[in-house]
Order: sequence, then C-alpha cells, then structure tokens
Amino acid sequence: MAVIVKYVVERNGEEKMTFTSKAEADAYDKMLDMADELFELLGKSEVTGDEAQREELSLFLAQNREEVLYALGAKRKPTPKPVKKKAEAPKEDDAEAA
Repeated sequence: MAVIVKYVVERNGEEKMTFTSKAEADAYDKMLDMADELFELLGKSEVTGDEAQREELSLFLAQNREEVLYALGAKRKPTPKPVKKKAEAPKEDDAEAA
C-alpha cells in the first residue's frame, strides 16, 4: 500500500485545489489571498459591474501578479541576457583570398 501526501487548499469550507507539493499549495493559497484583497479593492470602485465580474478580474490580476507589478512600476522587468555567439570558422573563400 502506498502513502500519498496531498495538500488541499480550502476556502470557506470549499476545496479549491489539491497539490502534491507544500510549496505549490502555499503559492496557490497566497494567490487566493491576493485575489481576496483585490476583490475588496475593486468593490470600492465603480469600474466593475457585478460581483462575478469583480471576482473574475481580481483572480486574473492575482494570477498575473508579476505583470501587474511591472505595469505599476513596482518592479522592473528583467533585462534579457545577451546571447553569446560562437566564433565562426573562416569560410573557404576567405582562406583562399589570404
């Protein structure tokens, strides 16, 4: 018999997601916390119409946290690392010209 450890993220008595890694479960729980806070913030605005739309938007923003931080200027986008090219071997035409 195998023993399987599962981490369950539960909100208000409702099972949201099950993970095999504690780190993944914690990250998902943290994302849901952010979505809850964003839901409350959006409730202070007249931008979103109904509660379902506000919930969907708050979840989207929480799931795309990094891009939101970049857009707000709270975090800088990582600069792409330059790709190093290998030195090319001389072409046959170049060797003959020399």
